[in-house]
Parts: sequence; C-alpha cells; structure tokens
Amino acid sequence: MKVDLLHYSAPPIVGGVESVISHHAGLMSKAGHRVRILAGAGMQTDPRIPFIQIPLLDSRNPEILSIKAELDKGSLPPELAEIVHRLSQCLEETITDTDCLIAHNVCSLHKNLALTAALWQLANQPSPPRLILWHHDLAWTTPRYSAELHPGYPWDLLRTDWPGAVQVVVSELRRGELAELLGVPNRRITVIPNAVDTREFSFGAQPDAELRRGLGLDGKTVIGFAGSFYAYEGLDLLIEAAATLAPRRPDLRVLLVGGGPQETALKAQAIRCGLADSVIFTGRVPHDDVHRYYDLIDVLAYPRHRMRLTDIVTPLKPLEAMAQGRMFVASDVGGHRELVRHDETGFLFPAGDARALADSIERVLERKHDWPRVREHARRFVETERTWARSVARYADVYQALRTPDSRAAHLKHRGT
Repeated sequence: MKVDLLHYSAPPIVGGVESVISHHAGLMSKAGHRVRILAGAGMQTDPRIPFIQIPLLDSRNPEILSIKAELDKGSLPPELAEIVHRLSQCLEETITDTDCLIAHNVCSLHKNLALTAALWQLANQPSPPRLILWHHDLAWTTPRYSAELHPGYPWDLLRTDWPGAVQVVVSELRRGELAELLGVPNRRITVIPNAVDTREFSFGAQPDAELRRGLGLDGKTVIGFAGSFYAYEGLDLLIEAAATLAPRRPDLRVLLVGGGPQETALKAQAIRCGLADSVIFTGRVPHDDVHRYYDLIDVLAYPRHRMRLTDIVTPLKPLEAMAQGRMFVASDVGGHRELVRHDETGFLFPAGDARALADSIERVLERKHDWPRVREHARRFVETERTWARSVARYADVYQALRTPDSRAAHLKHRGT
C-alpha cells in the first residue's frame, strides 16, 4: 500500500506528533508499505522514507500566520480562498497515486485552517483520497483556544464528521471526547495508543558514578522528574511533599531535569521551603543524555494536577519509566489511570494532595523488597501492550476499512477497541 503521512512539521523537528510520525513511518516501511512524509518543515531522516516539503503546510509559514491572525479574530481574510486553492491543487498533484493519506491533527486543530479547508475540498471530490484523520488534540474542547474559534466555516470543519474518513485517537478518554464533539457513536472512532520503543531504553541500567558525584548525590535517596516545567505537571506539589519528608529523611534529594515556564517559581518555592540545597535543578540537557539522569533517580514522580488536559491525555513518561524498570508514583488523573495499574506497574496517589504524594513516596521507598516484582510487571506491560510495533499493527483494521465501501461500512458498524 502507498501511504502518505501529513502534518505541519516532521522530524528532525522535536515534538510529540513528530515523534509519533517518525515511529509509524519507520514501522510501516518495514512492513512493506511505500511510505512518504508530507510536511511544511523538516527533512528526510530515513533513507527508506521520502520527505516532501510543501511550505504552506507549515503552521509557522508567514502566509499561514498572517491569515491565522485574522481568523483568530473571527474574520475571513480575502487571501484565504486563494491559499486554500493553491494548497488543494498542490496536494491533489502530490497524492495522485496514494492509497491512503493519514493527516495528523490537521482536522482537529486550528493551526493551519487553510490546510484543513484544502483537505476538505479534496475529501468532497467525486473520487476523494482515502483519509485517516488522526486527532492528538481537539481545538473545540480546549478552553485556551475558545477565543480563537468561531461558528461557521472554516472553524466548524474541526468539529465535523468528515465523509468517508476513519477517525483515530490515542486513548479511550479522547475517543469519548471526540465522539461527543462529532455527535457519533464511540465505535466510529478507532484507538491507536501512544507507545515507546523498548530498544531505546536500558532496563535497570546502573547510574553514572561521575555524574552522580558531580551532582552531589552519592549516598542520597533521589526523587526526580525529567521534562518540561509546566504548571500542570504539579512540580510544586513535589517540592511541598519533599519538605514534608525532609525532617525524617535528611538524605532525600529532588532532581529536576529540564526547564520551562515554572522554573523560576519552583526555585523560589524550594528556597522558601528550606530546600535550596536539597532540590537540584540541572537545566535543560541534550536529549541523548536524559537517560543518564534517569539512572540516578530512585523514584520518579509524575504529580500532575487534575484538569481537562491531564484527564484526557495519556503521557509517554510513565511508559518510558516502565520500559526502564524505574519505580514511579503518579497522580490519579485520567491520563495516568489509563496507563498505570496501581501496585502492579506503578503507584497512584490522589491528585492535588501533597501529603498523599509524600506518603506514596515513603511507602515506595520502604518497599524496596517489592521493586523487582513491580519492575518486571511494568516492563512486561510495555513489551506486550505499548510498543510502537503493537500500536502500528492496529492500522491493519483501519486499512481494511478503507479498501472498499462495504468493508468500511462494516468497520463503522462493528468496530470497538
């Protein structure tokens, strides 16, 4: 089968969707499909997979940003129709012999509505392309986007059940959300979950002694987090929990790897809590070095605050921890509950409760005899249920649904994931 993957940008640009596209493209090519990546920014990173750059696909293209500024205010700029026409013609010429076009986020986010509208035109032609619409994010259900969305064309395309297309999301929670938005039964939407490549993670690797010594962590018990410091990650709760634990665990250290909007506030909080020497901020580190810091951490913490985002989105970090055989505690937000089997592959605590987080960390530290069992279960869960190969294998039914009208109708009637 000839498959094209479409997005605003592609690797080597770093991002969650870009990572998914890279893994999917590689495995599809390995399975014998002819695969191409179509994007506005990026480059070829795999010799087996051609990269086709179409500048107007890029959500950061100056022409696209110019019309987005007007669209965000509810105005239809006069140049929109002309850009939609150019994009539609270019896409039609590019995908002439394509069996299946997989569009990531293009039909659920408003970052490039000209592209959304161009794809809509193609979908409504007498002989439309076979479409898989992959929804990582939903603009219409995200409060921070509400001021940028307006009734009518083209914004309503983001909450329309496109004719002949198969809809795909990454989680059961997201499936329910999209079904409600589109007004369709849950069974009309396929779940293909995020995953990890276990080959990228060493199971139970030993820490780098020089790095540990350089960070002053010799002989210390280390609780840690690696990622971006956004407010919803709940790192303020982690520092508060560390302050609770400090009197009875003077050897405790908190290692925060990364950076982001909350970094200044978190540093100030650590000083207020008397933890200036106990909370270590590494700053951002190269991606290839992150695993060295992971290996220094005894218990990882994912204390996300409860909100719509964290209840719907299933993050990759707990899966990465499981792949490495790392102990972790995580708040019981919806995204974590879908991934973590409490006391089997990880440990959950009530979201928003710093004392519960402290108690959970302490219980895990006191149960080191049980760590091998949890590590084994966690790694097995990832290897059997959340590898990229297993995730991409779910495309088989989707491809079959696209081959003929009859098989697609059966898919829409009967499929459940």
